Amino acid sequence: MSDIGAAGGAPAGNRPPRVFRVVDTGLRDGRRHMALDQAMIDARNEGVIPDTIRFLRFPPTALIGRHQALAREVKLDYCRANGIGVGRRITGGGAIYFDEGQLGWELVFARSTLAIGSLADLARAICEAAAAGLSRLGVDARYRPRNDIEVGGRKLSGTGGFFEGDTLFYQGTVLVDLDPTRMVAALKVAEAKLAKRALDSAAQRVVTLQELLGTAPAIADVQAALLEGFAERLGITPVPGTLTAHEEALAARYHDEEIGTEAFVASIDDPDSREGVGSASVTGAGGTLTAYARLDGTHDAPVRDLLVTGDFFVTPPRTVFDLESALRGVPARDAGAAVERFFAQATVGLLSVSPGEFRRAIEGAIAAAGGPAPDGTDSGEPRGPSA
Repeated sequence: MSDIGAAGGAPAGNRPPRVFRVVDTGLRDGRRHMALDQAMIDARNEGVIPDTIRFLRFPPTALIGRHQALAREVKLDYCRANGIGVGRRITGGGAIYFDEGQLGWELVFARSTLAIGSLADLARAICEAAAAGLSRLGVDARYRPRNDIEVGGRKLSGTGGFFEGDTLFYQGTVLVDLDPTRMVAALKVAEAKLAKRALDSAAQRVVTLQELLGTAPAIADVQAALLEGFAERLGITPVPGTLTAHEEALAARYHDEEIGTEAFVASIDDPDSREGVGSASVTGAGGTLTAYARLDGTHDAPVRDLLVTGDFFVTPPRTVFDLESALRGVPARDAGAAVERFFAQATVGLLSVSPGEFRRAIEGAIAAAGGPAPDGTDSGEPRGPSA
């Protein structure tokens, strides 16, 4: 086995085996899969389950990222009419369409296991391991910063994750087979991403193993290839296992009480529908961040409401909610500086966006709501939503 080397791992011969339990939870409702994600994180933090690799599959499902606005990402009428489930992930990132032709993979493990400190370095190590595994199937899979795996410039796997307590949760997908027409029909976000990359169709941006190889490999073969990549590149020992009764019970409770509820899925829905709301977006290499602001009056009034949405990754996920709370009641002219102070004092990992991008979007939304422009001048009156 090779080792992580420069990424921070110790020589393989000088440490005990890093054993990872491997579980395949099969085809489940999307919301139940998301609830199981949280259950596994909590169980790992409690120390009642080992480091784990999980494989999972979905019936037709549209999943949005933790910080995305539901109505802006999913064509809800189409999904309802065509039996496509809708759920919200506990991770960041963009909207994804799943069906039986795709394979999900996840790693849930202690921070100390791989001895790599930052989320960005862990993302690179895990993605390079997954790419090495997928290449064993006969494709030239490569890691593309910050969190994609591509073949010939086309996306084969998207990934993302976060720290929660002493546990890292990192997940990805493999496009074994896919109907891009149905993906575009279910998701609104697909059109924006295609425009950003100047592509004509979803088929040009993504690629499947079916297209690359001429036939879709068996799911078991894809799983085996990934495990070989993780074992070789991360220096771990995968061992078959099963879920515990504790994990299943915890997942059922999280599903019924929160993650499986309509309230959770629609917790961020249509921010522009509120009177007096201004919005602004910043798009960078790591995705799009949109802020919505409403002031307690006009000009330099305090911030009354703030919402930050987008397809970015941040750890821990509650960072965004803490930022929104920290800016409520702050005079509009001081909001930008308050954003800088927040990130300077918080323990945060930003995989795809920067504090400066948060500041620009928030100051732009405040200006659009009638507050001072980022250069300190008054905008005079609310200008309404802007892109």
